[in-house]
Amino acid sequence: MASNRPTPVDPSAYELDDRGAFPGPGAEDGDGPWEEWNPTEESTRSVRGKHRVAKQRGGGFARSGTVLGVGVIAAVGASGMASAEDRPPVPISMPDIGGMADDLSEKLPDAKELPGIGELMSDDDSAATDAASAPADGAVTAASTGTGADTGNAAGAGEALRSRILQQADAQQGTAEQEAREAAEKAAVQQAATEAAAHQKSAEKAAAAKKAAEMEAKRKAEEAARRKAEAERLAKLAKSFIAPVSSYTLTAGFGQAGDRWAADHTGQDFAAPTGTPVKAVHSGTITQAGWAGSYGYRIVLTLDDGTELWFCHLSSMVKTSGKVSTGDVIGRVGATGNVTGPHLHLEVRPDAGDPIDPMPWLRDHGLSV
Repeated sequence: MASNRPTPVDPSAYELDDRGAFPGPGAEDGDGPWEEWNPTEESTRSVRGKHRVAKQRGGGFARSGTVLGVGVIAAVGASGMASAEDRPPVPISMPDIGGMADDLSEKLPDAKELPGIGELMSDDDSAATDAASAPADGAVTAASTGTGADTGNAAGAGEALRSRILQQADAQQGTAEQEAREAAEKAAVQQAATEAAAHQKSAEKAAAAKKAAEMEAKRKAEEAARRKAEAERLAKLAKSFIAPVSSYTLTAGFGQAGDRWAADHTGQDFAAPTGTPVKAVHSGTITQAGWAGSYGYRIVLTLDDGTELWFCHLSSMVKTSGKVSTGDVIGRVGATGNVTGPHLHLEVRPDAGDPIDPMPWLRDHGLSV
């Protein structure tokens, strides 16, 4: 009669080798390709950048071996205790997920080394990072019971860093926009000032040109008015002044030197045939008439303004006193006195003083001689 063999007793956690694996048949201590599996490392995955979780490796079988043993018992219980009677113990191992994560995190650059990020982290952030990275005996318990809290802390720290970066970027952008606005306003003010100065200069130049044109026009108008007035005056005078003889030839002029005169010539000679009528140049009074030595027969006509007109070398005198009018015949051309031929010698003496050139005086009074 067959008897039931006693059910194999599951190995306890203390019977696992130092790697946390079941020793297989013929296996010696320390054999096997298996590594320790720490479930807490998977649940407490390290955060890149600012917060990193320190590597949580340990050789204590109380944390890894016990958990592995519980897993084996659960596996055996699920398949039935009877099915495990005739089978040798199967070594079970899990990959070291925590170690892989730690190796990967060690290759990542620290947050402070990233350009534009390191300067935003303060000493408080470093302290928080060191505190989060410090290992502790209660890490397993905290990872199993407070994984949500650690994740929340990491998320909060990341959000705070993100907030600070955004604030810094906003501040820099605001400063750049303010500087751009100020530069644009300054450029606009300078442009407006330049345009205003150019406009002012152009306006001043235009005003000066306009003023010069107005002054020139005024000068021309005044000159034209003066000429017109002078022409009218001369026309009027021409009606009251006439040439002393109607037909003549100008010979010796005023100031001309000659051996026939004791000094320079004091009048203007009008050569004409003997007996040619001599007329009063303007109305006035005959104040002298008679022989005058080298002047021959002479008539002195005094005008209303005191100017004396001398008519010399006359062959005869028609009027010797009294008032006469313009154009009255007062004598005739002759060759008396110191002469070389018949002619009229005319002298003009303003205010009965020294003689002046008769030609300009006659022209000033509207006569063309």
